[in-house]
Formats: sequence, structure tokens, C-alpha cells
Amino acid sequence: MRSKPGEGIPVVAGLLTEPQGSTEGHPGGGVGRPAPNNSWPGWRGPNRDGHVPWLPETLPDQAKFLWRKKLFNQGLGGIAATEKYVVVVDRDLADATDIFHCFAADTGDEIWIVRQIAPGRLDYGNSPRATPLIWENLVFLYGAFGHFHCVELATGKVVWQSDLRSQFGVTDKLVWGMACSPLIVGGKLILSPGGKEASLVAVEPRTGKVIWKSPGNPAAFASIVVGSFGGKQQIIGYDNISLGGWDIATGKRLWTLVPEVAKDFNVPTPIVWGDKLVVATENNGTRIYGFDAEGNIKPQPLAEYFDLAPDTHTPVIAGDRLFGVWSRLYCLSLSNGLKPLWTAQDEAFFDYATILATDERLLITSQAGELLLIDAKADQFKILSRLKLFEDENGVYSHPALVGERLYVRSSGEVVCLPLK
Repeated sequence: MRSKPGEGIPVVAGLLTEPQGSTEGHPGGGVGRPAPNNSWPGWRGPNRDGHVPWLPETLPDQAKFLWRKKLFNQGLGGIAATEKYVVVVDRDLADATDIFHCFAADTGDEIWIVRQIAPGRLDYGNSPRATPLIWENLVFLYGAFGHFHCVELATGKVVWQSDLRSQFGVTDKLVWGMACSPLIVGGKLILSPGGKEASLVAVEPRTGKVIWKSPGNPAAFASIVVGSFGGKQQIIGYDNISLGGWDIATGKRLWTLVPEVAKDFNVPTPIVWGDKLVVATENNGTRIYGFDAEGNIKPQPLAEYFDLAPDTHTPVIAGDRLFGVWSRLYCLSLSNGLKPLWTAQDEAFFDYATILATDERLLITSQAGELLLIDAKADQFKILSRLKLFEDENGVYSHPALVGERLYVRSSGEVVCLPLK
């Protein structure tokens, strides 16, 4: 189905003052009051790495929410937030319409709601997978069936919209849905529709006008990132069979890496580690790759560790350590060739969890809606604090957002605001 002008049906329930734009991330942190962090603009935070400027030394004794709001249905896409606005994906009770909510950060009052009719059936539900992206006074909303909206952050008014699969001639069968969260780089909005002539595309953020199209393979499920390798800043991501790098200005594919073992799902996001790249997939484990002087990836990994092989979870870096979840929590040394420093089993670690990190601590959100605060520098697994947020819950897949001291978490049926004082 091709979207038509006005089809987003925004409903304005109230207005606040002008929205805050996204900010750059801040390194370090972990003690004292929060460092400035007034925006969680999209997938995994300001730098798409799960790294935050501050985490508390301990969690509250009990969950004392600033507010909590019921949602219509379960959701997979992560939360985007600023100091004033919290944007959350949802699905209607009839399971035929994508819904995007914007709540006031201070009160939880609903400011606007955007609906998009999107019938269909996908594995693991039909709600949007991609995390909304906040940029300047706009927010970009992406549904699992390919419907894309650019709306005003303060009002929910639709600026432009498209059915990306129709627009870019995508013909592959939808199994898990469109999942790659949009990215802004160099003034371009980068999308991954997966068309034969438009595997990756760049458009003008405020108009949707196409800047370039890069031909290639159908889309993967991982979100894209940007990094500088061999002095070449480039977009890094997956298609359905390979890892690749793309030139930001032209969309030219710079290199392709097909893993030794085929048929990875390609869901975890690549991780930029200085001038190296860390990737983790279920068939090929965790690897570190280097690059040559021209910015091309070297096909032989610098290090490999096969036991950490998540199919959907994306690990995080804290200091010189990599932490990831796959049936247990792994702590691997990046500077010592992915040597395991310790592993730990806990009921919170199954096949999926999300992790926020400073260099000192980790904040893990389990599928059951439990928070675990972990010492990231300890020589062994050390829980500093843990807190149960939801009862009888086993469907927390949405990535949380941290803005200042406020943590926003989406369960299968509600979104909550928890001050981490």
C-alpha cells in the first residue's frame, strides 16, 4: 500500500514549548550527578553505542515511578526522548494499525498520537521494530511494513511520508519486518529499504527528496552506524548476506565482507571501537576487524570469540571491555584479543537483554523487566543493585532511554518513567 498525503492522521492532544534538538554523547561518567545528557535521540542513544555519561551507584530500593502510561499492545522498537518529549511505538488492539505516541517527559501526558493503517502478519508480532529518530524539531517514525513518517516533534504534524517498500521497488517477502532504525549523518537521512536498485538510500531529512540510491541486496535487520576507518568516514551496516561500508557523500559501496558461516540473521548492530569494528552474530560469534589505509575492511579478523553469539542482542563497550548476553553475561577483554575475563549466569540473562554502560558500571534490563546494576571494572561478576520494575512480565524487548536521571522503559503493555536518584 502506498501512503498518501495526510494519511498519518495526527491527533494533537496538547502542546509544549519548542522541542530540544539532539546532542552529542559524553564520554566517561559514573560518579556524582549526571553529566549533561538532555537527549536520547534514537537507537542506543546519541552515538548508537549504548554508552551513557552517568549511571547511579545504586538503584532505588523500590520502583517509584514519576509516571506510567498504559499502551495498546506490545512493542519492539526502542524509545526516543529529550528533556521534554518521549516517543514510543505501539500497535492498536485490532493489530492492524501502527501507533506512535509522544508523551510529556515531566508528566506522561500524551501530546500527540500518529496512526498508520498497516495490516499484515509477521513473525514476532506486527508492531514497529525501528526506534524513532529525533533530529532538530523533527522525529522520524518507521513501521515494520515500510511506512515512514517525518513529523514535527512538538505537534505530531506530518511533514512528509512514504511507503518505502513501494517507493524503492522492494519485492522480497517480509518475514520479520523492516527493522533498521534511521540515521542522520552529514545532513542526510540514511534509510535501508533493501531494494535491488536502492538497498541503501539517502534523502533530504525535511523533504524526503532522494539524494542517492545504492544498489544491492535485500535489507537486514541490524541498524546502521557511522565510523571513521583508515581516515575514511563511512556508513557501516548489513544487508541480508554481508557486512559493508558505504560512502556518505555518494552511497558508493566501499567494501563487502561475507562471513565464513552463511545465513546469519544480521540483527545485532555493528560497534565502532576506535579505528576498529566489533561485530557479533549467531553463526560467526564475536569478531574484531581492522581496516587498511584506504578504509577497506581486512577480511581476516584480528580476534574471534565464538561463544558470545547473540542472534538479536547487541553488546556494549565499557572501557576496554566488551559485555554481551547470550544465555549468560560475558565480559571480554578488547585489548587482549577478546579473552574472556569472566562469565556469569543469572535468571536475568537468557537470549536477550539490553545494556547501558559507563566505563564503571552497566545497567542491564532483562526480558522480565528487572534492572541489574553491574560493576564493569570488577575482576568477577559483581551485582551492585537490582530492581524489579514489572510483575509477571517476559516481553521487554524495547530498548530503554536514559535522559539525565530519568530512565524510560517499555514493557509489553506500558511505558514508565523511573528516576534513578
